[in-house]
Amino acid sequence: VQLQASGGGLVQAGGSLRLSCAGSGRTFSRYVMGWFRQGPEKEREFVASNAWHGSDTYYSDSVKGRFTISRADDKNMVYLQMNSLKPEDTAVYYCAAGGRISRRPVDYDYWGQGTLVTVSS
Repeated sequence: VQLQASGGGLVQAGGSLRLSCAGSGRTFSRYVMGWFRQGPEKEREFVASNAWHGSDTYYSDSVKGRFTISRADDKNMVYLQMNSLKPEDTAVYYCAAGGRISRRPVDYDYWGQGTLVTVSS
């Protein structure tokens, strides 16, 4: 599976952005899809994940209620709608595909190149 994330940019605090991740391969729907982020001088951290066919979704406490993950398997796409953005959301955001439901980066086998989100105060 090859992944390509897009949709990052500069936004003011309180604003919204929608990230997209395009995947290749016929078996896209079989993967757990996740979003991670890595801020300046920080480790990569879990943001959200969406299990097979969108049956279950999981969020980190820091984004719960503000971010929504969704997927369109017929289009090989996964999205991250980000609302009420805060300066601390500033990071490079990565989409990833894995074979198990997990919050650990090590459990994801395929990664997109990342897209930068900058939230100004």
